[in-house]
Parts: sequence; structure tokens; C-alpha cells
Amino acid sequence: MQSYNHIGPARVFDSTEESIQRLVAGDIQPGNVVVIRYEGPKGGPGIREMHMVTSLLIGMRLGESVVLMTDARFSGSTRGLCVGHISPEAFEGGPIAIVRDGDLIEIDIGDRSLALRLGEGEIRRRFEEWRPPPPRVTKGVLARFVLASH
Repeated sequence: MQSYNHIGPARVFDSTEESIQRLVAGDIQPGNVVVIRYEGPKGGPGIREMHMVTSLLIGMRLGESVVLMTDARFSGSTRGLCVGHISPEAFEGGPIAIVRDGDLIEIDIGDRSLALRLGEGEIRRRFEEWRPPPPRVTKGVLARFVLASH
């Protein structure tokens, strides 16, 4: 049975596709916190689903030892410790926008807490430096998600 507390180093990906490539290549280790960002309503656009990633984690026997954290969504078949719908999403400058590879992330379900183990000054500096990526979609129906607030 998986613990509902976890402290581990972040492995950060800016797309589902990038995370799948690195997972298949064997770059994800037990104890990692896989952070997939820019997949929320505006970043995706359309709040992408993480079924492929969670299925790979389970199939590669990492489902009990790796945490998946994202601004995207999960289906009803998700297993393991997963944190989704992080809001505000990264595309809007939400908290996972500033996470970097190797940052320690602490999750305690019992205390209902999620923490990026960085000092306040470093967090503030990263937010000041952060800039949104260019939108993936600028035309068509999905562009409505991205352009709705611009």
C-alpha cells in the first residue's frame, strides 16, 4: 500500500509528450515527483488528460513510488499518488510554473499540504523571472481557451 506522504526531487516537463519520452527512456526514478505543466485549460489548451502517463507509470512498476503532479486532469482510472488540477495553472503563472528539476517537493495528504522546499526569497525571485511560454494554439476552437483572458 502506498504512503500518502512523500518528499522527493522534481522531474519537470513542459508537455505530456516530453514526460512520456523521458519516462520510456528510463529517466524517472523511484522517489521522483514528476511535474507536468502547461497542460491546463489554457496551456494544453483544453485541460489535457494524464491517462497515458499514469498507465506508463503503473506498467513500469513506478506507480507506488513516483508522484505525478500536474495542472491537467486525471480520469477515474488513476492510481497512485497523483495531484492534479493545480491552480492557477502554470500557463497563468501558477505555482508549478517555477518548479525546477531537483527541487524538493513535500506532500502530506493527512495534513492536506503540498510544499515546494525553497526559501521565500528564491520563490519570489523565480516568480519575478518567470515568463509565460507562447501559446501552443492561436487559431480555431481551442484558441478560445487561451485567448479568453487576453
